[in-house]
Parts: sequence; C-alpha cells; structure tokens
Amino acid sequence: MSNLQISLTVFFKDPFWVGIFEKTDKGKLSVSKVTFGAEPKDFQIYEFILQHYYGLVFGPSIECCSKQKSPANPKRLQREAQKKLNRIGVGTKAQQALKLMQEQSRNAHKVRSKAQKDAKKLKQFEFKQAKRREKHKGH
Repeated sequence: MSNLQISLTVFFKDPFWVGIFEKTDKGKLSVSKVTFGAEPKDFQIYEFILQHYYGLVFGPSIECCSKQKSPANPKRLQREAQKKLNRIGVGTKAQQALKLMQEQSRNAHKVRSKAQKDAKKLKQFEFKQAKRREKHKGH
C-alpha cells in the first residue's frame, strides 16, 4: 500500500492567482503549477480538481525528507535552521522541484527549436539545389 499525499496551495503572484499541487509518494515529491487568473472561489477550485486533476503534468520527482520531531530548544532550532539555509539555500522543496521542471522544459524547447531550424535549413538547401538543377537543364 502506497502512502500518497497530495496538497494544493493557492496564492497570489502578481498579476495572477497560482496553484501549486504537491504530490508525495514513497518519499518522492513532484510538483505541478496551475495559473488560475482571477481569484478562484472554493467551489471553482473543487471543480478544477474534479475535472482537470488527472490531466495535470507533474514534474520530475525529487527526494523529500521525512518530517522528524524537532527538538524543543528554540536556540537549537535557530542553529539548525541557519545551517540548513547555508547548506541548501532559500526555497522549499516544491520551489526546487518547479525550478527543475522549468529547466527541463527549457532544455526540451531548445532541442525542439534546434531541430526545427535544422529542418528548415535543409529544406531551403534542397529547394536551392532543385532550382539550380532546373536552371542548368538547357534547351
């Protein structure tokens, strides 16, 4: 039996309302970002989940640390938080997963764009060659 946990966070990121779906399964976190536009009401979010959840594209999974019971000493908590910030940097796991998804999307776009440019150049070259052959047929 898998321990699947899904959460949705909706927040305002100027100029749109954005929803972040976080899916945690077997210690792996994957994220999907949805732009709502105008401020969504509760029933609109519920309808969106019912109609479009299975169509969401979740990014690659990253390791997610399990939550541990934190020590009660507040100074120790501060020290640990500072160490984590210095080690990892600012941002939540969801933000890091979104950044990874964005980088992969950018790389895929570069590959597609290069392939299109190469195909266009090849087509243009073949067209010029055909035109050149047509000129040299002679009468």
